[in-house]
Amino acid sequence: MDDEVDRIQQAWARERPGTPVESIGVITRVWRVGKILNDERRRTLARLGIDAATLDLLSTLRRAGRPYRLPAGELARLSLVSAGAISQRVARAEHDGLVCRDKAGPDGRTVLVTLTDAGNRLLDRTVDELLQHEQTLLDALGGAQRDQLADLLRVLLADLVTRFDPPARSS
Repeated sequence: MDDEVDRIQQAWARERPGTPVESIGVITRVWRVGKILNDERRRTLARLGIDAATLDLLSTLRRAGRPYRLPAGELARLSLVSAGAISQRVARAEHDGLVCRDKAGPDGRTVLVTLTDAGNRLLDRTVDELLQHEQTLLDALGGAQRDQLADLLRVLLADLVTRFDPPARSS
C-alpha cells in the first residue's frame, strides 16, 4: 500500500545509496497535509466570510476571557505575529466594527484592544462551523489515533521551536 511519498523515498534510496532518506516519509507527508489543510481552511473561511488573520485576532481576544480585552503587545505575542502585523489586523477589524481600541495606563501609551459585540457575533457564527468542518478532515483517524498524532506532533513541534524559533517560544 505504497503512496507517492513512499515512491519518492524509495527512488532517492535507489539513486543515493547511503543518504538518509527516512525523513522524507515524515516531512513530505506533514508538508503535504499542511498544504491541503491550509488550502481547505482558506476555502472554508472564504465561504464563512472571514479571513484567517481576522479569525486569529478575534479568537485570541475571545480566548482571553471576559471582558475580551488585551493590550496590543500581549495580543501580538499570543498571536505569534509582530507588533506591526497586529496593528494592521486591529486597524482593519476596528474599521469593520469588530474590535475597538482604547488608550490606557498612566501615560496613555498602552493600547487595549477589545472585542465588540459585532466581533463576538461574527466569531460565534464562524468558529463552530469551521471547527466542525475541520473535525471531519480527521475522519480517517480514530480517537486514539488522533490523540497519538497530537502527542507526537506536540513533541516534534516543541523540539523544533526550541531549536529554531526561540523568540516565539520565549516572548
